[in-house]
Amino acid sequence: MRTIIVVACLVLSVCAVEKYSSKYDNFDAETLITNDRLLKSYINCFLDKGRCTSEGNDFKKYLPEAIETTCGKCSEKQKVNIRKVIKTIQQKHPKEWDELVKKNDPSGKYRTDFDKFIHEN
Repeated sequence: MRTIIVVACLVLSVCAVEKYSSKYDNFDAETLITNDRLLKSYINCFLDKGRCTSEGNDFKKYLPEAIETTCGKCSEKQKVNIRKVIKTIQQKHPKEWDELVKKNDPSGKYRTDFDKFIHEN
């Protein structure tokens, strides 16, 4: 019985996916996507072309992993916000979006899956 419990605990710990902090679940994505000056500031932060806020630094740090895992560690709220922001960048700033993709996925290995994720719902 003890062995079964140990094995079950190991399986659960391996299968459990650590989520990103809920710290930014209520990030105001609407303000970001409707304020082009602010949006450009975040884009420049992500591209290492401008200064970053503390939030911008956090987002920039997790962006490559989010692309690679198709936001596998994101909460549902984070997924909604990421989709809004990325769609806006793609529509309003396609050149910068291409730069972001090249920076964070230089081989293009994850682009198709990430694009599908972005355009879900």
